[in-house]
Amino acid sequence: MFRTKRSVLVRRLWRSRAPGGEEEEEAAAGEPGAAAAVAEPRAHLGGGRGCCPGKAGRGGRAAAGAEAELKALTHAVLKRLKERQLEGLLHAVESRGGARTPCLLLPAKADSRLGQHWYPLPVLLCKVFRWPDLRHCSEVKRLCCCESYGKAHSELVCCNPHHLSRLCELESPPPPYSRYPMDFLKPTDCPDSVPSSTETGGTNCLAPGGLSDSQVLQEPGDRSHWCVVAYWEEKTRVGRLYSVQEPSLDIFYDLPQGNGFCLGQLNSDNKSQLVQKVRSKIGYGIQLTKEVDGVWVYNRSSYPIFIKSATLDNPDSRTLLVHKVFPGFSIKAFDYEKAYSLQRPNDHEFTQQPWTGFTVQISFVKGWGQCYTRQFISSCPCWLEVIFNNR
Repeated sequence: MFRTKRSVLVRRLWRSRAPGGEEEEEAAAGEPGAAAAVAEPRAHLGGGRGCCPGKAGRGGRAAAGAEAELKALTHAVLKRLKERQLEGLLHAVESRGGARTPCLLLPAKADSRLGQHWYPLPVLLCKVFRWPDLRHCSEVKRLCCCESYGKAHSELVCCNPHHLSRLCELESPPPPYSRYPMDFLKPTDCPDSVPSSTETGGTNCLAPGGLSDSQVLQEPGDRSHWCVVAYWEEKTRVGRLYSVQEPSLDIFYDLPQGNGFCLGQLNSDNKSQLVQKVRSKIGYGIQLTKEVDGVWVYNRSSYPIFIKSATLDNPDSRTLLVHKVFPGFSIKAFDYEKAYSLQRPNDHEFTQQPWTGFTVQISFVKGWGQCYTRQFISSCPCWLEVIFNNR
């Protein structure tokens, strides 16, 4: 039977949905432990609440009924779209957000009912194509590339599921393995030079012009950049400092239509198999964005990232947390107001050297801490150091 191009696009989109109903139905029909096994890879893909893995869904007839209802509702929504809109949505879904795709602008008040709940269209499409356990719009955050970013009330709203990220909820109480001593906030005692990381223990790399990293960061009156980024492989920094002027930066290893800091173009002499393996998993990497309330990190890759920042934790705490951020999730990694409140301007030690409270460390794939074989981030295969301009 002849099918129109629009119907073909709708079918392809439905086949590209996030893992959910059918897998759980099949798992429930088998042995009791199968449903939990299905949930595990989905949790790895960021399908849990906040930054925590989710639970397996319903099984049996309930799952089959929910799947049929979701399919009917999704097809009804997709069939209202124009062919050009369907093509853009399919491109976004199949590239998993790696390609630059246009906004999918639809009426803001067109909510849809699924079961006993009403969902706005952006949330519904995110449930279908990214996070089947998503419940409320308060659980997602719009990316700055979206036309609906920062618009609270508008007749049209973007429903492109890859123009939103899942908000990372900080764990409380934190797991003990991720605790990190606050002493690492203090600069290391080095009379002649200041390592750009408090944990590398190595010497400074020279930046262009023969200036050390710390001299570049302390150049008086330099307000052109809001942060600089250093890429490390274990204890060795690779490439030069990357100065960031634009409000948003993609940091990636391999990205279609990539524009930003490409780690794959840096020359590295590290032959470690672990480093090479982690390099291959960086993929789309992260997006670093300076917003009104602070600096956000969005995990665009297919694997978790790990973040340590002084402003992510209780100011009275004597320890720092290393936070695990799943794929598709965003976290406010740095808060300027908190950083200034934590800084001690009258402390001689802090005025003589750069204060590491204006630094965020991010490790790809591998974590570090007291219950890891990697005690320090300098033992991680591939990691970033983001140093913020506090002027």
